[in-house]
Amino acid sequence: MPKTISFRQGLSSVLLWSVISAAFIGPGTVTTASSSGATFQLDLLWALTFSIIATMVLQEAAARITIASGKSLGEIIALKYSKRNQRLRLFLFIAVAFGCAAYQMGNILGAVSGLIFIFTDIPRWILTLAVATVGIGFLWTGNVQMIARTLGAVVALMGLAFCWVAFQTDFTFAAISKAIFVPSFPESSSLLVIGLIGTTIVPYNLFLASGIGQGQDIREMRLGVAIAILIGGIISAAILFTGTLVDGAYSYEALVAAMTAKLGNWSVLLFGFGLFAAGMTSCITAPLAAAITGKSLLGNQSTKWENKAIYFRLVWGIVFGVGLFFSLTGIRPIPAIILAQAINGVLLPIVTIFLLLAMNDRQLLPKDFLNKPFANIITLLIVGITCFLGLTNIWKALGNIVSIINQWQANLIWINLMLAALFVTLLGMKIFRKEKTS
Repeated sequence: MPKTISFRQGLSSVLLWSVISAAFIGPGTVTTASSSGATFQLDLLWALTFSIIATMVLQEAAARITIASGKSLGEIIALKYSKRNQRLRLFLFIAVAFGCAAYQMGNILGAVSGLIFIFTDIPRWILTLAVATVGIGFLWTGNVQMIARTLGAVVALMGLAFCWVAFQTDFTFAAISKAIFVPSFPESSSLLVIGLIGTTIVPYNLFLASGIGQGQDIREMRLGVAIAILIGGIISAAILFTGTLVDGAYSYEALVAAMTAKLGNWSVLLFGFGLFAAGMTSCITAPLAAAITGKSLLGNQSTKWENKAIYFRLVWGIVFGVGLFFSLTGIRPIPAIILAQAINGVLLPIVTIFLLLAMNDRQLLPKDFLNKPFANIITLLIVGITCFLGLTNIWKALGNIVSIINQWQANLIWINLMLAALFVTLLGMKIFRKEKTS
């Protein structure tokens, strides 16, 4: 293998892995990051820093497992838990697909909301169908690498739009550096902190990483993952900076008004394109991730799960169709979204813990691909955060059903922290004990 990576190889890998950035920078990220900036200025920038580092670590691990073993993440799960693999694989697939479908409406509506700022005279339903047509057209090609590289280019354009606005803010280098590295917890900021982390570390992206990582060289993969996710983090930070321009209650309209006052009327088009790009890329990657997860967990080398075959297209078609239906009818699938929050709250720590155990499994991976002690410490910290997020999302979902639970949120946060810390301590003892005995 070559000792260095050419510029062309590096650029190709970055564009390929930009699909991960496209997946987590959706309308939810635009809303959460800009709202954080509007409410707390730069105080929560550290949460984005942690999120990006955690995303790099987990995506690299998911791709490294696939490259080292030659098996997808779903196949490894089935192999590790062979006695009950069919039920486990089916549960994981349903959980991921359901979550993608529940949030697909928001992805489509986010793209449409961006277009409305640009095409003010075109009815919403026409713009919705236009977004759906473009998204389905990309997915129908079945060319995952082409989709990934195209989305990478769109993410780059979106990044330029938001970064241009961010450069117009007046923060000093010292203030930005402090916000990046020094955690701050202003009063009533806990939900936004959780939101910033939760919209960046997404469980289905780990299956997506496993799917697109097959066949890559380990060095190309690491370069692509690091740079692509770093670019995604810079864009997310730029969105947060853009939010700091808002003076008063936050809304898309208030954000656009603040940008217009700072930059002029053309900033309406700038924000409209940015929001459209965030929604458009996510409404492609969510169905794609569901289909890749199905292929990974249930494919069993069947030709019906090839990228242009019936089962693959059926999965992404159903996910896209559900989102399109709710977008056109205007019905908000609140119960489905609540259930998706709870499912993702369980799924994220489960997949993260599995990754940590797999990266220390000497029967699964060659020695050179195993986690080093420092990587284990970082991953344990991430496991703790994802466990905390998972418990919080579960309580949040239950609070939407039983409102009295919301009155206990402050106490529940501390309980969740203690439970997550206890679990991470026990898991760490197990992993480091194995290292000593090996």
